Amino acid sequence: MPPQDDSAHLAHVGRRLKHKVQLAIALSGVLPLLVLAYVVHGYVLPGLHDGDPTKMFALQGLIICTMLGMIAGGYVIWDLGRTVASMADAMASQTFSGLTHRKDEVGTLMQSFGQMLQTVEEQASEINAFASKLDAAYKELESTNLRLKEYSFKDEVTGLYNRRFFSMRLDEELARYRRFNHPASVVLLDLDGFKAVNDDLGHAVGDETLRDIAQILMKHSRGINVVSRYGGDEFAILLVETSKAGARLYAERIRQVIGSFPFSHGKSITASLGVASVPDDEAATAEDLFRAADEALYAAKRAGKNQVAAIDHPEKDAQWSSRETS
Repeated sequence: MPPQDDSAHLAHVGRRLKHKVQLAIALSGVLPLLVLAYVVHGYVLPGLHDGDPTKMFALQGLIICTMLGMIAGGYVIWDLGRTVASMADAMASQTFSGLTHRKDEVGTLMQSFGQMLQTVEEQASEINAFASKLDAAYKELESTNLRLKEYSFKDEVTGLYNRRFFSMRLDEELARYRRFNHPASVVLLDLDGFKAVNDDLGHAVGDETLRDIAQILMKHSRGINVVSRYGGDEFAILLVETSKAGARLYAERIRQVIGSFPFSHGKSITASLGVASVPDDEAATAEDLFRAADEALYAAKRAGKNQVAAIDHPEKDAQWSSRETS
């Protein structure tokens, strides 16, 4: 029930109690008084006209005292009913100023009740404030957890996904391939000549070179693909919904862009890339698919670097889709 309905119901109950008290006054006070007056006037007084005046005065005094007592009792009952009705109205409106000024038990009770209600309201406000702070802290904790989770999947130097995340997504894509037979490809990239950059110019320049490679990969990759730094100067790219032919075209484009990129240190950097795909390559697990791409990468390295290689048949004879162009 809404608070407005509760207040109206409480006020209605107070009015009903007041009416019942008034009825009790009428039944227990006024009506017996009328009956007593009628009996005394009709039957008692006529028998006392010729009697002792003292008895007459005593009887009149008794009647007056009885009437005063009944009036006093009726007033007490009426005041109690009025107080109950006022208490009900006060509870309905939550204002007790009209009752706290009383000096009797009702005033003391209402003062205590008002103080208790004030304390409850203050505590409720404190609880609401605490709940708001707790909710804000919970949201901040969720945000922090998300950031920590994101950081745990990101490489600190390049900002790309790390090896852990790549492995998780590769497992997911292989599971999706087994269920829906959708193609997926892995491209492994290893930089040629990167060791010379680190040795001659230092790791700071080497890190800057890695960041440049990361920007190239992100720029030339679709949003659904997973671009990661797999370790050192090796990068792994998971191409979702991409056949082997499409993966080789992607790898060749990346090779050409890196080969012609103007690095700030002025040294020549090229890349060797290995490609493997399902269903073209026999790969029962994610490890099998990655191993096939790794073998293709090493084949490209052995063949002279700066080229793309893929294994095209079970005997794993390397066939090259590109040759050194510079």
